[in-house]
Amino acid sequence: MLLFFAVMAAAMLLESRLAASLALEGLSLWFSGMIPALLPFMILSGLLMELGLSDSFAALFAPVLRPILRLSDPCMYCVVVGFLCGFPMGARVCAQSYEAGKLSRREATLLLAFCNNIGPVYFTGYVLRLFPSLPPLRAVLIMYGLPFFYGVLLRYTLFRAIPAPNGDRRAARTPKNNRTGRNDRTGTEAARLTPERVLLALNSSVQSGLNAVTLLGGYMIFCNLLNLFPRLLLPQGSRLSRLIGPALEITGGLSKLPADEAVWALAMLPLGGLSCIAQTCSCLHGTDLSLKEYLFHKTVQTMLTLACCDLLL
Repeated sequence: MLLFFAVMAAAMLLESRLAASLALEGLSLWFSGMIPALLPFMILSGLLMELGLSDSFAALFAPVLRPILRLSDPCMYCVVVGFLCGFPMGARVCAQSYEAGKLSRREATLLLAFCNNIGPVYFTGYVLRLFPSLPPLRAVLIMYGLPFFYGVLLRYTLFRAIPAPNGDRRAARTPKNNRTGRNDRTGTEAARLTPERVLLALNSSVQSGLNAVTLLGGYMIFCNLLNLFPRLLLPQGSRLSRLIGPALEITGGLSKLPADEAVWALAMLPLGGLSCIAQTCSCLHGTDLSLKEYLFHKTVQTMLTLACCDLLL
C-alpha cells in the first residue's frame, strides 16, 4: 500500500497537468451528473423513511412484485428504490432498512445481490446517447430485466428459506434486529404528520443526503484520478487504455469509449467500476453485510450480461 501511495504521488508530481485535468473531470462529473441525478432521490428516500412512510410507498408496487418475489413491504421498497434511483441508492436503502430492523440479514443480502443498479435516467439519458447503435428496448431489457430475473432465481434457490410475508410478519419482528435502537413506526405514528415533524425529518434527510453525496463525489474524483496509470504506462490512445477507464470510474470511462465498444460498456455497468464499488462499500460501512458476496453476485451478472449481449445484440 505504501508503494502505491509513493507511485501515485510521483505520478501526480510528474504529470501535474494531467492529474489536475483528471481531478477536475471527476469533480465536473460529480457536480453536473451525480448531484442533480442522485441527491433528490437521497433526500426523498430519507424523508420517507424518517416519516415511516416507506412501507406505504412500497405497498403501491406490492400487487405486482410480491407474488413474484414473495417478500415483505420493506423489501419491496428496497427493490423499487434500487431499480429506479441507481448506484448506490440500492445499497444505501438496504443498509438503512437493515439498521432500522426492517430487514433480516438474509433479506438484506438477497436484495443487495440484484437491487443496486445503474439508474434508468442515467442509462437512457447518458449511456444510450453515447452508444446510439444499441437497440434501446433490448438494451433496457438486458440492463434491468436480467438483474430482476437473477433476483427471482436467487429467491427460489439460495434464499428460498426466507419466509414469505404474512399478516403477522411486522408484529413478529423482534427488537434485537433493530441495530440502531429505533423501533418500526406503526401506521398510527406515521399518520401523525405534523408540520414540525415533516420539517425536522426534511432537515435530517437533507443533511444525510448532502453528507452521502459529498462522500461519493470524493470517490468519483479519486477513482478518475487513477486513470493516470493507464495513460502513463500504455501508449496514448490505445484500446486497452480506453477499456480500463470504465473499470475505474464508470461515467468518465464510458465517455472515452468509441461507439463500437457498446457491448463492453453494457458489461461494465452491472459492476459500475471501482468508483461504484467504493460507493457501495461506504453505504455498507457499519453493518455486517458482506461486500464480498455483493461483488460475487455482480460478477455473475456481468458474465450473464456479456452472454445476453451475444444473444440479443
